[in-house]
Amino acid sequence: MLSVIITAAGSGTRAKLDKNKVLFDLNGETVLERAVKAFLPVEGLKELIVTANADDEKTFISLLSPLSDKIKVVLGGATRTQSVKNALDSVSGKYVLIHDAARPFVSNELIKRVVDKVTTAGSAVPVILSTDTLGFGNGKIESVRRNGCYRIQTPQAFETALIKKAYASITDSDDFTDDSGVYAKYIAPAETVEGEENNIKLTYPSDFAAKKSRVGTGFDLHRLVEGRKLILGGVEIPHNKGLLGHSDADVLTHAVMDALLSSVAERDIGYHFPDTDEKYRGADSMKLLEKVMEIVKKHGYKPVNVAAVVMAEKPKLMKFVPAMTENLAKALSIPAADVGITCTTLEGLGIIGEEQAIAVRCDALVETF
Repeated sequence: MLSVIITAAGSGTRAKLDKNKVLFDLNGETVLERAVKAFLPVEGLKELIVTANADDEKTFISLLSPLSDKIKVVLGGATRTQSVKNALDSVSGKYVLIHDAARPFVSNELIKRVVDKVTTAGSAVPVILSTDTLGFGNGKIESVRRNGCYRIQTPQAFETALIKKAYASITDSDDFTDDSGVYAKYIAPAETVEGEENNIKLTYPSDFAAKKSRVGTGFDLHRLVEGRKLILGGVEIPHNKGLLGHSDADVLTHAVMDALLSSVAERDIGYHFPDTDEKYRGADSMKLLEKVMEIVKKHGYKPVNVAAVVMAEKPKLMKFVPAMTENLAKALSIPAADVGITCTTLEGLGIIGEEQAIAVRCDALVETF
């Protein structure tokens, strides 16, 4: 049976937020909720204990109680070490995983590696080999050989009896920043597993800004008719038919625009550029995309990448994809490598397969800037 401790009793002053950083909203759920939810599916989970400061205790209980009856909130202490020591008093599983709530991006795969290791070796600490040059000093820096230097992450796991013994041995002169340090001093050096670069600890304001992202989806379809130009992604494509529409009917760019508008919860392009407005008759969709970019920026977001699927029986579009990619990348102010365009047929099925229409589905990822 496994127990989990989530440390969340700090105040997060370095994050410069107006609340405990674990209550920061990450796309609809708090940092704390996301961290807790990562451990609820763990096989053999007996209890999940969350440490809280006195100001946040009631908020944590209200937030977490609906998630599982295995969750218990306990008061932490003045330091992380004291908080873990308090939480260990409530642990009854044979093994315990201790995790910082400020690491909400921990993966199921990493948790499994830690669990597998602790159940066979008695301890498990995720580490990443340092690629940065390291040094120490006060005013003057002395370099440290980075060979064998690791960045240590959580969750860290131990046999409960041994980590309790280690924490019970702590003296007033001890100064620890994690559990592996306590374990190493009073029991033995902990076993390691491979950590993950994405398992970052949210600490500074830039950490939170970089992770505020949203996803949007767009779809558009236009009928193919004679006497019209065929324009996709701002590229005029030779064909005996073109797409019917009030504007230039660039169905690819339209889907991209709707995906971006969707990502910031805005109305669709039919709302922003109605076909009842003559000023949009024959409009260049790439120019309309510029207006959509302005809307997205007003919400405080910028595109990260887009991925579109163009569904067309004819013409064959493969050789035009690079030009379409470059046009969209330039309009979105992102690298061409972050614009994915794939093309497919519908094997002669439906109005697309019968060469009556072309459709596009697009997904867009945006983040705060």
